[in-house]
Amino acid sequence: MLEQKPTLVNLQCDIDHPTQCMADMLHCIHTLGGSDDLDEAIKNLKGKKVAMTWAYSPSYGKPLSVPQGVAGLFTRFGMDVTLAYPEGYEIMDDVVKVAEENCRKSGAKFKITHDMKEAFKDADIVYPKSWAPYKAMEERTELYGKGDLEGIKALEKRLLAQNAEHKDWECTEEMMQLTKDGKALYLHCLPADITDVSCEAGEVAASVFDRYRDPLYKQASFKPYIIAAMIFLAKVKNPQATLLKLEADAKKRWEGGEA
Repeated sequence: MLEQKPTLVNLQCDIDHPTQCMADMLHCIHTLGGSDDLDEAIKNLKGKKVAMTWAYSPSYGKPLSVPQGVAGLFTRFGMDVTLAYPEGYEIMDDVVKVAEENCRKSGAKFKITHDMKEAFKDADIVYPKSWAPYKAMEERTELYGKGDLEGIKALEKRLLAQNAEHKDWECTEEMMQLTKDGKALYLHCLPADITDVSCEAGEVAASVFDRYRDPLYKQASFKPYIIAAMIFLAKVKNPQATLLKLEADAKKRWEGGEA
């Protein structure tokens, strides 16, 4: 028996990446919400188009947790999510059902397409990110369970060859011009596969990534606060009252110097 209940935070799993996706949402609220009032900023995101798209990567087996998390969370906030991927790169059916149910409640739209250009057209937000097909991940899990190392190597070789058939799925300057006013917010959970920088061909063109480098750092910076908030909410029964009390006490933090 433990002396106290530990705080558990899901940093990432096969189904979802809650800390990343909530950080992404907070970044969107701050960048596109258009108001210092949180409720108003969230309301302003409703109807914004999000292009959550697969993108080519020369590496093997990237997780589905980010696209699945975005589909599940952003539709909950009333945002229109278009999920785009080449045929054969499907996500979990259960996640699709969650997104569709969210749309019924929030009035959002959820669409699946196999055309990256269709997803990018008039998008307010783009999130080009590689992932492995759900069925392939199931197969890999089964192979690991059997200890079939040769089978895993064969699967990796097959998936790399499958990826290589879709090198045109890249976030380029031409693709960005299709977005709303050509100025969509570019998101990535990092590290990105940058063409001619980290790899010969990848998820995003170097010029696009460089232009969004500062916003990407801001996007990433929200994750520690999301994690801290999750821990705080798990430990405190009445978070509003606790925060108000801390504000009222207004105790100065130690700023260094002599004790």
